[in-house]
Amino acid sequence: MVDFGYTLMCEQAGPTALVRDARRAEQSGFDFEVISDHYFPWLDEQGHAPYAWSVLGAVSQVTERVPLMTYVTCPTVRYHPAVIAQKAATMGLLTDGRFWLGLGSGENLNEHVVGRGWPSANVRHEMLSEAVDIIAALFTGEYVNYVGEHFRVDSAKLWDVPDEPPPIGIAVSGRQSVELAAENADFLVAVEPVGELIDQFDRESGKQSAPKVGQLPISYDPDKDTAVSRAHEQFRWFGSGWKVNAELPGPAGFAGASQFVRAEDVAESIPCGADVDAVAEAVRPYVDAGFTHVALVQIGGDHQDGFLNWSEKELLPALRERFPA
Repeated sequence: MVDFGYTLMCEQAGPTALVRDARRAEQSGFDFEVISDHYFPWLDEQGHAPYAWSVLGAVSQVTERVPLMTYVTCPTVRYHPAVIAQKAATMGLLTDGRFWLGLGSGENLNEHVVGRGWPSANVRHEMLSEAVDIIAALFTGEYVNYVGEHFRVDSAKLWDVPDEPPPIGIAVSGRQSVELAAENADFLVAVEPVGELIDQFDRESGKQSAPKVGQLPISYDPDKDTAVSRAHEQFRWFGSGWKVNAELPGPAGFAGASQFVRAEDVAESIPCGADVDAVAEAVRPYVDAGFTHVALVQIGGDHQDGFLNWSEKELLPALRERFPA
């Protein structure tokens, strides 16, 4: 059976609302929850960007059952990997083992703020590989010294570590990132239902049973036109693809890149309205590609209550009926 998750999207809601929604999503029956780690929203219309790790700490105390995951955090520019390791180990303890560490090579949108420039994709993958090595070493609770091309660690040690370290996932979008994930990851993360990525990971890692986590935006509203309008206002950037989205430096760039995207274009790629069948058909490519987990994103920070009620009563039961074990 596919597990269905709920996305705590920091770009579209403040911290108090995110914590409230996390608790309600668990009560609604979602199987897991993921959180974005952004310094900026994608577009000004989204209007938020609270600190994801503070939110996670609070969410860990208002939930009891659901695994929590960063989807994803970048351990290379804005954060040093030794700091990410400490954050993740602490979350592992706060959640009693429910925390999954999703990592990625990041986006210029969020990483440029520390003034270190934005490396090329090849360099970002080199940095991510070193970061994973450092994080995994620190999870042992032993002293770690590390000298790499991009990072140094001097006599670092985590004093509070869970008995079982958080599983590490790596976000993939192409051949090179899958190679990195196959070598280093306990699970795979992707935002597009591309079966070739899953096949390559399974073949090169030998971890056919490892979780594969995807993400799907939807715009629920009883009125379809309202849902389409909201999706266009806040998510018209989504169709640009990861190679573009990773490079643009701020919301103004995403606004410019998406200025000619029409509402009908968004409606063709994102399920809008209150049609369970439309959501199920959007989920199906992920299932067919081999994803074991699909996290849903409800577009609009002020429109979570209706979505969660609908999910509990209609959407989740229907999805589980459509996609059984």
